[in-house]
Amino acid sequence: MEKTSTKLIAIFIMVLLCNIAWAQTTLRGKVTDGTSPIPGATVLIQGTTVGTSTDVNGDFSINAPANSGKLIVKIMGYHTAEIAFTSGKTDLGTITLQQAGSQDIGEIVVVGKGIIDIADRKTPIAVSTITPLEIQEKSGANVEFPELMKNTPSIYVADQASGFGDSKMFVRGFDQSNTAFLLNGQPINGMEDGNMYWSNWSAMSDVASLIQIQRGLGSSKLAISSVGGTINIVTKATELQKGGSVRMETGNDGLAKATLVYNTGMVGKWGFSMMVNGWRADKKYALGTAGAGQNYFFSVGYQPSEKHNLNFMIFGAPQWHDQNFSKPLESQYRSNNTILQTPGYEITGEKGNSNYGWYKGEGLSQRTNFYHKPVSNINWDWTINEKSSLSTVLYASLGKGGGTGILGNGPGYTLNGFDPNNGTTNWDVLAELNSKLKDGISAGNSGSTLRASVNNHFWYGLVSNYNFDTQNNWSFNVGMDLRFYEGNHFQQLVNLLGAKGRVAESNTKPEVNPHKKNIVTETFSTNPWEHLFRKSPSLDQRVAYDNGEKINYQGVFGQVEYVDDAFSAFVQGSLSNQAYQKIDRWNYAAGETKSEFKNKIGYNLKGGLAYTFEDQHTIFANIGQYSRQPFLDNVFVSNTVDFVDPSVDNEKIFGVEAGYKFTSPLFDANLNGYYTTWDNRFASYSARDYEINNQVYPNVTYLLTGVGQAHKGLELDFTARLLSNLTLKGFGSIGDWKYNGKSPFRVRDNDSFSIIDEDKVGQDLTGVKIGNAAQTTFGLGVKYYILPQFSIDVDYNHFANLYGNVDIKDVIASSLKNEVYQSEKLDNFNLVDAGLSYTFKMKNEQRLKFRGNVKNLLNENYFSRKDAFGYFYGLGTTWNAGLTYSF
Repeated sequence: MEKTSTKLIAIFIMVLLCNIAWAQTTLRGKVTDGTSPIPGATVLIQGTTVGTSTDVNGDFSINAPANSGKLIVKIMGYHTAEIAFTSGKTDLGTITLQQAGSQDIGEIVVVGKGIIDIADRKTPIAVSTITPLEIQEKSGANVEFPELMKNTPSIYVADQASGFGDSKMFVRGFDQSNTAFLLNGQPINGMEDGNMYWSNWSAMSDVASLIQIQRGLGSSKLAISSVGGTINIVTKATELQKGGSVRMETGNDGLAKATLVYNTGMVGKWGFSMMVNGWRADKKYALGTAGAGQNYFFSVGYQPSEKHNLNFMIFGAPQWHDQNFSKPLESQYRSNNTILQTPGYEITGEKGNSNYGWYKGEGLSQRTNFYHKPVSNINWDWTINEKSSLSTVLYASLGKGGGTGILGNGPGYTLNGFDPNNGTTNWDVLAELNSKLKDGISAGNSGSTLRASVNNHFWYGLVSNYNFDTQNNWSFNVGMDLRFYEGNHFQQLVNLLGAKGRVAESNTKPEVNPHKKNIVTETFSTNPWEHLFRKSPSLDQRVAYDNGEKINYQGVFGQVEYVDDAFSAFVQGSLSNQAYQKIDRWNYAAGETKSEFKNKIGYNLKGGLAYTFEDQHTIFANIGQYSRQPFLDNVFVSNTVDFVDPSVDNEKIFGVEAGYKFTSPLFDANLNGYYTTWDNRFASYSARDYEINNQVYPNVTYLLTGVGQAHKGLELDFTARLLSNLTLKGFGSIGDWKYNGKSPFRVRDNDSFSIIDEDKVGQDLTGVKIGNAAQTTFGLGVKYYILPQFSIDVDYNHFANLYGNVDIKDVIASSLKNEVYQSEKLDNFNLVDAGLSYTFKMKNEQRLKFRGNVKNLLNENYFSRKDAFGYFYGLGTTWNAGLTYSF
């Protein structure tokens, strides 16, 4: 009996041990798209919080808590796969994910599910998605973030040669101030002018897990009214799998970058992920475009229960970079032909830079941008029940920095101020003139000093969205969008160039403004870290201007959608109030002066229908009407508390689009047509040497208050999976973008900010081509896997029908001659980019991956844009290469 009991106990222990061993059994597999591995895919055990993600080769391993169940595999851009497993099958082999339509990718957002505004609506839109692998492989320290999107219809990127982070992006011909950019559901366009400064977001390529371009009306539920479209950037959340990587990167012109990534994985209810890196370069491409900076990203995840998911994120990209601007083809001289005003390309050459020179033997630029903009947010997802959920993001941003420039006469108004041999700034000549100033004090156009125009801000807000799905065809969303912004702008000295001080000029009398004739002697560093933590200079150490503003924004939005097996329809709407106030600390009698708060109401209304037949074909149409409040910079006279007169009213935007989608295992295609009108818009154009009443104003701005535009076009994109190891992608877009109607205008002197002339009748711009972006583009991209771990890819892009910016002076001159004005047409050009990847397998699932990119492989010579001051050369051949060790 005793022996029998012992045997039974032994058998029981063995069974228990077997169960424990099974509980610790590792499921393994590889995730691919049928041709190549998919890194970063989320792998979950259904009904549990146990999860991991695939490595750079698509491989994964995960401990199963039960002896049978289902494995959920998902990643943005692909259909979710459910794989059954049992105790007898632990090697799941290759799991192939099918590419998903844009309406499917909303299912796999880790956090911010209801806020991150990816196209998860069933009714389609004109949309393109940049996958995690594309971001990982085609980015680089010398690749501008918008360039990741250039292989999509109606996207044009220019000004990359200006300096690190100075590129400009256009969507359907609308610039980036009129395209909405969202980061994890947080609006990030500048609230004063709508602009995006990519140098402040250089960390984006390192932390983005997905980029989605919604052209035109888009699927955004928020109270935003973009004209060109919406760009949704989704950052990495706290990683589920423990591990990390180290990456070393190099490139042309002394580029070097080092990156460290580490994830703790989810330990119980908590997890932590981080990324830090540093970079520097002697130049981007042209002379005098050096730069350096750091990027950091920290994410903390907390999941107290299956119903609640929280993620805190902070990241920033402190940086400085020197800049290169547009130039005329031939140098421009003043009337006496003795003082060089603007060097042209015939002196500087393609890679020359008149902003740059040498001072006391060291390089110095007139134009250096420096900024530090930490951004943080908290995402909270609450699954209330099987039908309803609430998503909320609370965010804040603190930005400090600015850009340098000349105070005083500068090199353009100084004999030999530019080197006659190469057009660079002759700093030693400027310093020598400063040494001869009376008492060593620079004032007005006497002497030259280097200043920084400082732009500081604090911005916080909240976006919340409640979703109710009846699970019976109907779903509803309602939410709010709150933003609060305060900005401050002033100038401070950076380098006196041998002078002893600079007079702080004012346009008021000394008895009214105590700053009048105040002598400023203190200079300040352009180090972005130092600027973030340093207090602003005292009032008596500021020069030229000192003002600020407050903007408050409140919006509500909602959506109703109906979906059945073949038909879908939606209606979206939003209502918003924007309040502006301007503050002046410079020209005052007693303390600072403030404007009243001005409120403007705006709205969005859009809807759409779609019909799917035979499971592969979908046709759709969308229509929308926006009333958009003007930007603050258009509401006030620059650097004053005065409202512009006549006042600027809301802009009116109307859009209609239709499309066809085809999907199959081997081939996907999208065809879209659009028509957008934009009326009552404000526009400004810079110009030189405006003459009136026998006086010449060297630097003026035309302010147009009633501009109309009409944009129409066709877009096509496709993906063909030709072989198991060969994929072909292509796109094309044909646009017809023109101005429409007359616009009154005023002419402002940029030195005094006073209005010196006006035309109340206005100039007729009907039929004038809209410039800055190529109206015809097409491209092809191919990716071929020579071996499972070895791939090459090539992208070809063609750009045509590119026009220079409208020159209002020429419009007026043509009108006086009864001639029809047309913008200058720039030459067509073609670009070829190539890349190569190779992954070395190491022990314990460690990997070493090499990636190299060459941009403009054939070194095409072209102009990417033309503004009022000259032409921008595009980048010639550049390259980057890196090694990534993953553990």
